[in-house]
Amino acid sequence: MAHHKSALKRIRQNRKLRIYNRMNKKMLRTAIKEVMSEKNFAEASEKLNNAYKILDRIAAHRILHRNNVANKKSRLAKYVNSLHSKED
Repeated sequence: MAHHKSALKRIRQNRKLRIYNRMNKKMLRTAIKEVMSEKNFAEASEKLNNAYKILDRIAAHRILHRNNVANKKSRLAKYVNSLHSKED
């Protein structure tokens, strides 16, 4: 156990941030699953916008690296575009 006040404070902060980060990552995983499970282009593109919002917020708060977020956005967009080509 830590003995210094600053170390105790860091433990408290880390606990709070860990909960915040886990919550955001869980929301992201759920949003990605919603997009990937969708088979209709119109509904998938709506859910894609929601996933983009969550991804941008996660990148802004540095929960995930911006390149990781860019890769996820690219993969989701590729999937939704493939749905569009299947409907034609």
